[in-house]
Amino acid sequence: MSGKKSKGIRGSYFASIISISLVLFLVGSMAFLLLNTKEISDHVKENIGFSIIIKDEAKTVDVKLFQKTLESKEYVKETEFIDKERAAADFKKEVGSDFVEFLGYNPLLASIELKLNAEYANQKNISTIESNLRKFDIVHDVYYQKSLVSAVNENVRKISIVLMVISALMLLISFTLIRNTVHMSIYSQRFTINTMQLVGAKSSFIRRPFVMKSLLFGIISALLANAMIMGVIYIAYNQLVGVVNLIQMELLLKMFVLVLLLGIVITWISTVFAVNKYLRKSINQLYA
Repeated sequence: MSGKKSKGIRGSYFASIISISLVLFLVGSMAFLLLNTKEISDHVKENIGFSIIIKDEAKTVDVKLFQKTLESKEYVKETEFIDKERAAADFKKEVGSDFVEFLGYNPLLASIELKLNAEYANQKNISTIESNLRKFDIVHDVYYQKSLVSAVNENVRKISIVLMVISALMLLISFTLIRNTVHMSIYSQRFTINTMQLVGAKSSFIRRPFVMKSLLFGIISALLANAMIMGVIYIAYNQLVGVVNLIQMELLLKMFVLVLLLGIVITWISTVFAVNKYLRKSINQLYA
């Protein structure tokens, strides 16, 4: 009989660890996504840039000097020079016909593709940068998608707010779920708590083994949750390689510590409240 009871308790412990791990996995995943919001938004913003069309009569040496001048600016992430021949080849690839052969000459102009650093990818800075670029003598025209700039910044702001709200809700839900899981685990030992009271054990003495065991469960659950999150991140990294770098040691460490602290703090608080609840009950109330 005691063997069955022992197995039942071990099963209850295992179920508690799995339940807490899954909750922490969801919270940790959301936290990691929130921590990566800036990285993802910066990646999107740094794909915003200008096409600077160069005048046909501009000399090669002047174009190279202009490009070097651009690369020295703090708002520039990178530049790429596209000559007339490459512009024609790219256009031919897009439309599927050789317009140069049809026209007898290449009407396209050389250009410099300029990508901005993320902090400058907003409407105010871009307008100022555009005005400054137009002042150069070799610049024929400056082109960028104004609607895209506004849309990107507005969507990044909305997504950040939504993620913060969801994270707050997930934290509240996780606390409730973990509290219920811990409560159910302690419920099965409510008579043990009462017996210890009857023999004169102090409340702090009664709480200690439950708290220590729950802290151990919290740590194990947090480690399992972190392992699952790392697995998901690894898979996502392989799918998004070259697009956005999700594996950054600083962010991974923050996520790891956050999940570990949540596992410890929530299980500790939940255990204290659950044990205190049964410490205040009489033997008759325990049967209710």
